[in-house]
Amino acid sequence: MRHIAIIGSGPAGYYTAEAAQKKFGEDVQVDIIDRLPVPFGLIRFGVAPDHQSIKGVARRYEKVALSENVRFVGNVSVGDDVTVTQLQEIYDAVVLATGAPNDRMLDIPGAELSGVHGSAAFVGWYNGHPDFTDLAPDLSGEHVVVIGNGNVALDVARILSKTESEFGGSDIVGHALEALQTANTKTVTFLGRRGPHQIAMTPKELGELGRLERASPRVAPGDLPEEGADALLEPGMRKSVTHLRDFAAIPDGVRSEKPILIDFDFFASPVSIEGDGKVEGVTVERTELDDDLRSSGTGETYTIPASLVVTCIGYQTPPIEGVPYEHGRGRFANDEGRILPGLYCVGWARRGPSGTIGTNRPDGYGIVDLIDEDASSGQGKEGRAALDNVLEARGKEPVRFSDWKRIEEAEAARARDGAPREKFTSIEEMIGALS
Repeated sequence: MRHIAIIGSGPAGYYTAEAAQKKFGEDVQVDIIDRLPVPFGLIRFGVAPDHQSIKGVARRYEKVALSENVRFVGNVSVGDDVTVTQLQEIYDAVVLATGAPNDRMLDIPGAELSGVHGSAAFVGWYNGHPDFTDLAPDLSGEHVVVIGNGNVALDVARILSKTESEFGGSDIVGHALEALQTANTKTVTFLGRRGPHQIAMTPKELGELGRLERASPRVAPGDLPEEGADALLEPGMRKSVTHLRDFAAIPDGVRSEKPILIDFDFFASPVSIEGDGKVEGVTVERTELDDDLRSSGTGETYTIPASLVVTCIGYQTPPIEGVPYEHGRGRFANDEGRILPGLYCVGWARRGPSGTIGTNRPDGYGIVDLIDEDASSGQGKEGRAALDNVLEARGKEPVRFSDWKRIEEAEAARARDGAPREKFTSIEEMIGALS
């Protein structure tokens, strides 16, 4: 019997467990360990609450989780309740699937001011992550600046701009929905240091901005390249740029009929955040692109008002004591997924925050192939029985997948009309649902 421990219950973790089942059949036992009592990581806490169809992939993970040879070990903190070294001693392979849940920090003056939030924190707040329930962003001001030109930036702008009725069918948490409906937002400005042809916004998500009830997007026509240059783009990117051209063509009179403006400020790099204790504005330097599409400052600066700043500039994996780490890339140091003998990483913890949810499937299957290749390095360890002994000695009672199903049922029972669930937003509430 082969024993595998996977740390992290998000997409990368469950795809790895699925791959182990297919590779080894009944000759494997997989324990998926997570510090939270609830599984699915990014699906629950990262995917936008109004994108329920994307969350449907959790049904695939549930099929894996309900198998006899895969076990969810929730509410167990690696580092506090059990160490990676201990796991290496009792499992044939340990796979770090911890994702990249920490914000990459914005390294400019004023980034520490009140009212400046990373996207992991802000998204976690409206998605009900226990770490960010108490974030309480100040939404009393009129001007929001979103730094970044990717899909997370789109999510943030869209969530800030929607009406209450547009959240019908979503699982946005109650405290965020209430705060957003009393917000005074009038403008949301995207800052991107490069131009329309370099955005990382996919067409489906970008197109949603053009269908919002109370918000209208604006693109300065002068920021758009010659239309013929679009032919050189990949099809998906070409569709995204077509949306930007459509936004640029909206007449000002039509745009002004809606109370919220979503403004694209391209070729704009933030150089400092202004304010006396709290953010009041963002100073921006105009940029230009060289022949290699690298941006550089022109020396021209201007300041735009901002009562709230959300930075959507990337994520990084938190280090774990004793595990080699690449600080420059914000991920574990690895060779195609191998870290040390018997220790592997997968997903964003391996490659950094890139790709889609589906990208983690081939990644997980590849890691299991490596585990199989390295089988000569040792098998026959005790696995889950030894983990149970370690946790029992610490007085720790893990949350099982059957427990999670009870938590899920309780969340569904307390949902507002039309919503699939009202999430518990603290570990205490989650555990309380089991009593």
